[in-house]
Amino acid sequence: MDRERTESRVNVLGVGVSAINMRQAMSTLALWIATGARKYVCVTGVHGVMECQRDPELRKIHNSAGMVTPDGMPLVWLGKLTGHSAMTRVYGPDLMLASCGYDATPPHRHYFFGGSPGVTQRLATRLVAKNPSLVICGMSSPPFRNLTAEEDADVVRQMNAAKPDIVWVGLGTPKQERWMAAHRGAIDAPVMIGVGAAFDFLSGAKRQAPVWMQRGGFEWLFRLAAEPRRLAGRYLINNPLFIAQVTLQKLGLLRFDLDGAP
Repeated sequence: MDRERTESRVNVLGVGVSAINMRQAMSTLALWIATGARKYVCVTGVHGVMECQRDPELRKIHNSAGMVTPDGMPLVWLGKLTGHSAMTRVYGPDLMLASCGYDATPPHRHYFFGGSPGVTQRLATRLVAKNPSLVICGMSSPPFRNLTAEEDADVVRQMNAAKPDIVWVGLGTPKQERWMAAHRGAIDAPVMIGVGAAFDFLSGAKRQAPVWMQRGGFEWLFRLAAEPRRLAGRYLINNPLFIAQVTLQKLGLLRFDLDGAP
C-alpha cells in the first residue's frame, strides 16, 4: 500500500475510498504534478467496489492507488455516515473537466489513452472548445484485445515522448486499473487517472444522466435504461449485493481488510 498517502479512507467492503471532495482532489493532483510523483487514481463507484469483491488482486490495486475517488453517491453517503462530512462525489467526467480547465502555470499537459479513435478525437475537440489554452500533447486508442509486448512498449515510448503531466485512461473497469498499476513504473507522467466512461460522456458519444439523478444516486437507473443488455447484470445483481454486504459490514457481521480478503 502507498505509505505516502495523507488523506483519510473509508473502508467500503475492503476498498479504501478517499474521503475527499473535488477541491481536495484537484489540490492533490497539482501537488503530484509539481513533484513528479508518479501516482495513479482509481475513479470508483459501486461497480468498481463489487469487481474488487470478485478479484482480490484488483482490490490490492485500488488500495495501492494514490487516490480512490468516490465516483458514486452511495460511497459518499457511506463516508458521511462515518464522520467525513466534507466528502463529496468526485465524478470522473467532472474531474476531467475541472483538470482540463484548470488554470495551471505552466499549463498542464494532457494525454488521452483509450476509447475509439473517433470518440477520443471528439473528446479532445470538445475540451479545447471549452478551454482554448488546453495542452493536449497526445492521444491513442488501443485495440480492444490485449496488446503484444512490442505494441505495449511502443505505447510507452509514445506516451513518454509526449511528456504528459496527466494520462487519462479510458479503458473501462477493471482493465484501466490493471493497466495503470502495471505501467506505473514505466510511464514517466506524474499522474494517471482511470476515468472509464468519461471519454464517451464528454465526447457526446453517450448521454449523461440529468444532474438531479446524479445527485440523488439514480444515475445507474438512467444508464440501465439507455443500455439494458450491457448493464442489466452490473446493476440488477451488483446493487442489491452491495447493499446487503455493506449492511453486514456496518453490523459487524462481515469484516474487510484494506489490503486483503475479508
